[in-house]
Amino acid sequence: MAAHSVPGAVLHGQPVVRELDASRAADWDAFVEGCPNATFFHRAGWRDVVEQAFGHHTHFLFAETNGRIEGILPLGHVRSRLFGNALISSPFCVYGGIAASNDAAATALQEAAQSLATRLGVDYLEFRNLEARNPDWVSKDLYVRFRKAIDADPEANLLAIPRKQRAMVRKGIKAGLVSEIDQHTDRLYMAYSESVRNLGTPVFGQRYFRILQEVFGKDCEILTVTRDGELVSSVMSFYFRDEVLPYYGGGTAAARSVQGNDFMYWELMRRSGERGFKWFDYGRSKEGTGSYSFKKNWGFEPEPLHYEYWLVKADAMPNVSPTNPKYRLFIESWKRLPLPVTRLLGPWIARNLG
Repeated sequence: MAAHSVPGAVLHGQPVVRELDASRAADWDAFVEGCPNATFFHRAGWRDVVEQAFGHHTHFLFAETNGRIEGILPLGHVRSRLFGNALISSPFCVYGGIAASNDAAATALQEAAQSLATRLGVDYLEFRNLEARNPDWVSKDLYVRFRKAIDADPEANLLAIPRKQRAMVRKGIKAGLVSEIDQHTDRLYMAYSESVRNLGTPVFGQRYFRILQEVFGKDCEILTVTRDGELVSSVMSFYFRDEVLPYYGGGTAAARSVQGNDFMYWELMRRSGERGFKWFDYGRSKEGTGSYSFKKNWGFEPEPLHYEYWLVKADAMPNVSPTNPKYRLFIESWKRLPLPVTRLLGPWIARNLG
């Protein structure tokens, strides 16, 4: 089936906006690979991930002229009684928004997205931009990203880490921690779900991580750290162009005394640099949180992310962040739940967070 035009498409020699189907997935990813302002989270595979893992409808829009893609906009429609009704670029991802090679394509995509948001009757349309795009939209300054160049020489990378944090890495090395590439999600899920529970956040289901592996293949890799055969920590990372993005990670109770998380991220950095990757993207954090401080302690400098909202039915910008005071009681209660309970109930809540 050929990709079809969507309402709001621009005609008469201007870019035409269409919705992605399987026949154009390779063209979409080729554009993403070559577009400077596209990210791993713009890849076509996220359409399958969002639909298969969470059951949400997607609208992956692209603008083309004479059959050539000139811009893309991945959108997910997340509807929840708890957290509202939103059209997001991109749900479950830290980056999103429009990636385009020219202004005409970008304008056509934005107009098509606004038309779609109105037709769907959502509360709001959200773009998770790396750079500000719409000064007249409401925006959220809650998140920052941490990204830093890495070297092929492990010693150079180690010396680039501030002294106190470098001591934490060396403590893990002296404790006899070892790392290995993990082919399965079992140990990752054990470490990650424990960490997330301890933060008071609902965990995703393990099936989600399996789908990520299936969809992204070699560009999705798990690094697991053990000590004397005991699980300490584990992280799932994405690889895109010349960067590595540790995305889902966590440590067990055993990690704390041996600096298991510090060692894990160091091992990922060391291995990635030796494989020729140039950038280490620590992802987003909320200002004032523990993860924000942790990443700064590694010598990474925060860069603002520009999350923008076009309000449709909503009267104000949404706030479904854990920093929202109205979620405080839920978070504190969740921390005290047994792990098996959080692993059972968490996925039903997390699928609606977007």
